[in-house]
Amino acid sequence: MIMGYLKLIFIAMFFNVAIGSFGQSKQIIIHDPVAIQSNGKYYIYGTGPGVESAVSDDKENWTKYTSQVFDPMPDWFKQVVPNFNGHIWAPDIIYHNGLYYLYYSISSFGSNLSCIGVATNTTLDRTCDTSKWVDHGIVVKSIPGRDNWNAIDPNIIFDENGVPWMSFGSFWGGLKIVKLNNNLISLAEPQEWHTIAARPRNLNLNEANAGNGAIEGPFIIKNGDYYYMFVSFDLCCRGANSTYNVRVGRSKKVTGPYIDKNGIPMTQGGGTLIIEGNNDFYAIGHNSVYNFDGKFYMYSHGYDVHDNGEPKLLVHILEWDNEDWPFIKEYKAK
Repeated sequence: MIMGYLKLIFIAMFFNVAIGSFGQSKQIIIHDPVAIQSNGKYYIYGTGPGVESAVSDDKENWTKYTSQVFDPMPDWFKQVVPNFNGHIWAPDIIYHNGLYYLYYSISSFGSNLSCIGVATNTTLDRTCDTSKWVDHGIVVKSIPGRDNWNAIDPNIIFDENGVPWMSFGSFWGGLKIVKLNNNLISLAEPQEWHTIAARPRNLNLNEANAGNGAIEGPFIIKNGDYYYMFVSFDLCCRGANSTYNVRVGRSKKVTGPYIDKNGIPMTQGGGTLIIEGNNDFYAIGHNSVYNFDGKFYMYSHGYDVHDNGEPKLLVHILEWDNEDWPFIKEYKAK
């Protein structure tokens, strides 16, 4: 599945930017990257204090912002999740009807006392006088002892009828998708929920225990007749001990069932391998996928073997085989 990787050589630069020959793209230190194209520029958002972000003119040379999206952070973060340490997890960014929507996760390790919130802005250009993120608070919350799922890692998709859905989840009983209102800041009523992926986990666990069903970070795109859901298996955030890898399944409906290349439902542990660790990265995962200018790009982070397991931005070309399954192709500069 992993094709033609080049040796990655990093040079420390200003703003924690690093350069590499891996994929002929320039790397930055970032976790859980999502991207968006806006007014001729490309923006990345990721996990970090107040949400980290970076900007590029060409998808290759990235400059990381030193300021945060949330500064100061809303008081409700710490009030609702007392163990929140200031690191906002796994955002998603979309543009709809003149507004940019930034979804984000407030949580702490090992707990499903978690919230997904959303903020909006009219522009991503920080030099613009009107640039201001307006927080709209909680979209969905998970509570230990009540919910066997975790409200983190949001991803937004509109189905073929223009209906907005939010997929999310990590460990516990698996990944969910829920219908949103057209305002994109609240759940539709009556509520409509579906389980879209899960892995086997230890039995007889109480709902405060994440268990060992390591799956998280859903990201859904539509291509042709199918919705494709990418997820991360196994463990992140452990540097050299990380084991992240990316899997995929597809469905004719946004709500599933998502089936892998071998016909196994993703609700039963299925998922076709897209990318995993290699000689340059201990693990690769938490991806996002976009069609920019007619090419599909997959953004992810990899824990760098040559730099003490630091999470580096990876950007790959995603192509499609003759059965309409995605695969990674080595990116070659023109």
